[in-house]
Amino acid sequence: MKKQAGWLIYKREDAAKNKGYIDWMLDEANTLDLDLHIYHREDLRIGHRFNELYVEHMLGPLSLPAFAIVRTIDPFFTRQLEQMGIACFNSSFVSEMANDKAKTHQHLSALGIPMTDTVYCNGRPTSKDMEFPFIAKETGGRGGKQVYLIENNADLAQLNDGNWIVQKPGRFGQDIRVFVVGNQVQAAVLRESASSFKANYTLGGTASLYELTSHDLALVEKVIEAFDFGLVGIDFIFAKDGSLMLNEIEDVVGSRTLSALSDMNIVREYLTFIKERISSF
Repeated sequence: MKKQAGWLIYKREDAAKNKGYIDWMLDEANTLDLDLHIYHREDLRIGHRFNELYVEHMLGPLSLPAFAIVRTIDPFFTRQLEQMGIACFNSSFVSEMANDKAKTHQHLSALGIPMTDTVYCNGRPTSKDMEFPFIAKETGGRGGKQVYLIENNADLAQLNDGNWIVQKPGRFGQDIRVFVVGNQVQAAVLRESASSFKANYTLGGTASLYELTSHDLALVEKVIEAFDFGLVGIDFIFAKDGSLMLNEIEDVVGSRTLSALSDMNIVREYLTFIKERISSF
């Protein structure tokens, strides 16, 4: 049987930083009889000619794959591939919603999912948006970057122009990341920091495996039902009373913390999910 062909797409700079992860993906794909090839986003050009969409590699034609694992944030590009019949993981809809914090909260606001009070700012935040202290986040920020604790007007003055949301803070220095493949919860990690209100592992925080309660799982499943995920991290913060509130969804999620804390092979789980999904088309 012919192997199913797939593309693994990264920006060139990100590919250099994630070589180990890419090699892991390529090795696991091979064991699952998937013909996976790495492409840099900068080398792929999209458009339409004669009223037909196309994608080219370094200006040359390409044989289209059955699927693409898009590890860069470019929902417009992903949508092009989808419209050409390529199954994309994550989808353009997940990419668009997850990589804009305002859209994430807006999309989920009607589902009864607990979230901290949020203002979608018209430009840079001001003292009129919310009473101090509050958290200011650029809507497109990732990995805990472009997230600031605002306690006074001097803090506000340090913010750049851009698209922002502001939120009432939860419990500082703690959050939960739930790793999800398809509609299945794989694991959860508690991230903590004693020195910052941000708990991100990559910013110097610590991490440990976390056991979700039945109430927690029901909350996660509510989020899952609103999307068609491939692989994501769903992040929750703690309210003052210790309950969970949705914080954000990480589309191009890494698994460094999970790999450090367990022997789970989440890449194999992800690729197995993709293989089963494309086989059902």
